[in-house]
Parts: sequence; structure tokens; C-alpha cells
Amino acid sequence: MQFSKTFLAIVATSMLLGSCGNSGDKSATSKDSTTTAAADDKALELIGSSDCTTCHRLHQAATGSTIGPAYDQVAAKYSPAADTTVDRIVKKIISGGSGIWGTTPMTPHPALSAGTVKTMVTYILSLKKS
Repeated sequence: MQFSKTFLAIVATSMLLGSCGNSGDKSATSKDSTTTAAADDKALELIGSSDCTTCHRLHQAATGSTIGPAYDQVAAKYSPAADTTVDRIVKKIISGGSGIWGTTPMTPHPALSAGTVKTMVTYILSLKKS
């Protein structure tokens, strides 16, 4: 009986402390995570509507291979990336090329805007595992 009273007191105190102050912090965190989720959704939509997944996968497969590196491999190589690195990757995707990940050239994507590609690259680099 004493345990349940103590437990209820702890829960009530936690609820009271949680409802006082810091409400701005919670909404900011919620807003940040909502914004991040929306940006991730947009990036995935852009990747899915392009031809990127013909050669790339989200994660390195345990078996089988793809023509280009998996996005998590790209993130591991380049994250954290300076703005200049992001810009260099954006230009590489738009202009195409080879030599970084092997001899098979990446098809150029001149129809994609730099802003669209930057959204995709930013998402891909966020996939780095801690």
C-alpha cells in the first residue's frame, strides 16, 4: 500500500513539473522534429521520383550489389559535411562523372535543380550512423 502511494506521488509530481514551464521548449522540439520529418519525406519523395534508385539503395545490402554506393555508405564517407562538400556533391550529381566510387560513371542529371539535389543530398548525409 505504501509503495502505491509513493508511486502515485512520484507520478503526480512528474506530471505537475512537466506541465509547468518549459512548454515552449516542448513545442520547439516538437516543431523541430515535425519540420525534420517533413524535410525527410520531401527528400524521399524527390529521390523516389528520380532515377536515383536505379543505381543506389538506402542501405547497404547484406547480399547483392548495386551500381552505385548505398546512401548510408555515402553518409559514412562525407558526414559531417561542410557546405562546400554538399555543394561539390550537388554539382557531381548534376554533371555526372566517375572515379570516386569506382569506374562506372554516374549519369548526369542536368534536369534537376541545385535546390532539389541539395534537399536529397542533405537527407542522404543525415543517414550516417552514430
